[in-house]
Amino acid sequence: MTPFVSILTPVHVAISLVGILTGFVVVFDMLSSSSLDGWTKIFLHSTLLTSLTGFLYPIHGITLGIILGILSLIVLAIAYPARYKFAMAGHWRATYVITAIIALYFNCFVLVAQLYEKVPALHALAPMNSEPPFKFTQLAVLLLFFILGILSSIKFHPAKS
Repeated sequence: MTPFVSILTPVHVAISLVGILTGFVVVFDMLSSSSLDGWTKIFLHSTLLTSLTGFLYPIHGITLGIILGILSLIVLAIAYPARYKFAMAGHWRATYVITAIIALYFNCFVLVAQLYEKVPALHALAPMNSEPPFKFTQLAVLLLFFILGILSSIKFHPAKS
């Protein structure tokens, strides 16, 4: 591991965890139909930084991480204007909710993959990240976010400021 990567890794992980934790605060806030602007900014910015810092690692071909990073940047390129330029007016509210939840899902997908790769007990269950325990966990995460997306789209109607 190069000195740059040894510094980048804890920074990237910390930013990712901040994005995931604040993302859940934002989603549960959506479920209560309120909007915490400070938490939302931290979530969106840290999720953007997660994707960007992921591209600082040495690239040795196309990986799932690179694909998810690109998809996350695309989703965030829609979420930011939906939230800030169009102020979630009309269909932009649902657009923001869906893109924010997809961005959080991508981070959680990678978190699960990293947990199965780095935690010995999980790695023993799915050393190739293709075995049934890994697939079941990822399916459960996907279903959770699908449900959160539907509920948030229905319930999130923040008051006009």
